[in-house]
Amino acid sequence: MEYKNILLIKMSSLGDILHTLPFAAALRQRFPQAKITWLVHPQFAGFVPDPPVIDEIIYFDKVKFNKMSLLDKLAYFLEMRRLLHSKKFDLVIDMQGLFKSAVLAAISGCPDRIGYCEMREGSGLVSKAICGSHSRDHVIERYLDVARYLGAEVKEITFPVPDLDKETLSVQKKLQDRGLQGDYIVMVPGARWKTKEWPAEHYASLAKMIIADGFAVVLAGGPDDAAKGEKITALAGNPAQLINLIGQTSLRELAALIKGCRIYISADTGPLHFAAALKKPLIAMYGPTKADRTGPYGSDDATVILSPLACVGCLKKECDDWHCMYAITPEMVYAAYAEKIRRL
Repeated sequence: MEYKNILLIKMSSLGDILHTLPFAAALRQRFPQAKITWLVHPQFAGFVPDPPVIDEIIYFDKVKFNKMSLLDKLAYFLEMRRLLHSKKFDLVIDMQGLFKSAVLAAISGCPDRIGYCEMREGSGLVSKAICGSHSRDHVIERYLDVARYLGAEVKEITFPVPDLDKETLSVQKKLQDRGLQGDYIVMVPGARWKTKEWPAEHYASLAKMIIADGFAVVLAGGPDDAAKGEKITALAGNPAQLINLIGQTSLRELAALIKGCRIYISADTGPLHFAAALKKPLIAMYGPTKADRTGPYGSDDATVILSPLACVGCLKKECDDWHCMYAITPEMVYAAYAEKIRRL
């Protein structure tokens, strides 16, 4: 069927938005004349592709919504319902697969609703789950199965990333103001789950090894990771070649910072997937999450270091005996780093 007005629902998080980019590219390839609208949380809208891939953005402000009274929340939903109905979508694609996205799909007024294979929290009762041949593979391939179902020919993984020229200039000034002129390595020490984080003392030890080799290290991430950045800097001895930009960049500036680095290093966190989308040389440390399902995808120079413990891949957000990430030593990561530098 030839759809002309499509709504794509993928509101969060950063990593999930980035994982959806190849699907958006494939959807545009399949429906070159259609109007495609993306429904997203405002804080992640900067990574929604520009036209011609995506024509319009609709925002659902979760932060604002969570602060509302019950009556205000109802009014917000009614307002959203009127907006969605006015667009007259002929296809809704729920790529979030959660209760919140199911509600928005249900009130869209569009009877033709589909989603990817893992529809949770009742979302499968609202939208038809599309399960293709990659339902047990990486999440990007699971998303692309929906594009294949719609008739797209997926020949390669394409990430339509936004133009970062403005942010690149801003980042370069931030680095120059801190005395950095040359090449640098980016480390992002935070993660949404505490169990996914690599320990601060490990980052500090690794930073000292890299600096001893002559490269500067830039710490990056959101404001919530500021304390960890300060701890890493202190543990490393506050060297001039360790620049802490955690909490001092926008998301798009963070992306520009990653774009300009020689090597990217982190655990399983959103910016990792931007490094993969940019095909940067990268090293990722994995413990509770499964790299074959949500690891860096699309990069030819990605090294994933799995915790050597038997509990790896447990998917626990909390753990009473958390030590899997400690088992990935700074020496293990440095060995992977040294091999990459040798080949660059």
